[in-house]
Amino acid sequence: MKQNLSCLHPNPGWGGGATPSALSSTAPSATDMVGKHCILELYDCDHAKLDDEAFLRDTITTAAKSAGATLLNLITHRFEPQGVTGLALLAESHISIHTWPENGYAAVDVFTCGDHTMPERACDVLRCALGAQRHQLKSFLRETPAAVANAQRDPQLIASLA
Repeated sequence: MKQNLSCLHPNPGWGGGATPSALSSTAPSATDMVGKHCILELYDCDHAKLDDEAFLRDTITTAAKSAGATLLNLITHRFEPQGVTGLALLAESHISIHTWPENGYAAVDVFTCGDHTMPERACDVLRCALGAQRHQLKSFLRETPAAVANAQRDPQLIASLA
């Protein structure tokens, strides 16, 4: 059974009935979008919150919901003497956070596939909850490479190679 990318992903961002073969391989358009990616730097945050694993788990869960994403799993780890890393597996991709309480700093990565989610909202939740006095947000669209968008894929063939 041959499938193209739009059949393999539940919402790759192609709207309006566009098919991969109908996509332009030159100028990016909304139909080329696979998802949105945000890189967030948080500075001068609340030191105690950056080191509180339970608080960060609750905040990441709230951030995922506010982005319109579906949380599948959440893994966190608290380091000694300080710091927490968290990774939220979303149906739409992921949210990750790494904290340095001693510096009041957190590095956040939010990537969501499809056009129904808003990763910037997740970033706002994290920024406000951690009390960041300063932040830097870089946001960009992930585009479908033409070679992937136009390719026919045979998942059964790939599985037989494993």
